[in-house]
Amino acid sequence: MKKMKIEIWSDVMCPFCYIGKRRFEKSLENSPLKDKIEIEWKSFLLNPTMQTDTSISINDYLAQHKGMPVEQAKALNAQVTQMAAEEGLVFNFDKSVVANSFRAHVLTHFAKQFGKQDAVEELLFQSYFTEGKNIDDIEVLKDIAKQVGVNAEVYEKAVAEGSLDDEVKMDMHEARQIGMQGVPFFVYDRKYAVSGAQPVELFFQTLQKAYSEWQTGNTSIQIENGTDAPSCGLEGCD
Repeated sequence: MKKMKIEIWSDVMCPFCYIGKRRFEKSLENSPLKDKIEIEWKSFLLNPTMQTDTSISINDYLAQHKGMPVEQAKALNAQVTQMAAEEGLVFNFDKSVVANSFRAHVLTHFAKQFGKQDAVEELLFQSYFTEGKNIDDIEVLKDIAKQVGVNAEVYEKAVAEGSLDDEVKMDMHEARQIGMQGVPFFVYDRKYAVSGAQPVELFFQTLQKAYSEWQTGNTSIQIENGTDAPSCGLEGCD
């Protein structure tokens, strides 16, 4: 059966991407269209040049990156933690590891070949935000590959050879072409886009609208912004 595609640009390090993922999923839960949707995850690196550093906390990193006191960074992360809790998510920023996410994106592209993208995304978010694992550590990533049932050794070879690097870079290029400023960014059938961790109702309404027009041909992307929803961009999260 042919399905309508929804593409989701995100980064593993983006808290609003995890929150947005959960709200998006809630919009599908009771929808009769749930089984008529194909989801494709796309890569967006918030900080492509970030150096993995297990010696500092995410609060210290945020304080340095934003030029603010550590206590203020902790307060901001506490607010995000509360927002996540409202969606049933557990964020442990005190355990989060400052890590470059490129290898994690490579894993997502590797998993795409086997229809395991969504499962990998969930485990990557969980590893980073809840379990405090280093998502740049090849052993952590291989373990995720094993959990979803894809060949961890072949994935490791892809990382070593850089055979999927261009796929990640192409997603970033495509994001620039679209004019994307931040993530999460949900594109429904290349017609409608939802920017940020919007309310469940907006995701649901956009799904209904996009699906009803599915057969009518593509147009330029129209962004459906119901509220000023939180998102993360190259300059940080807000």
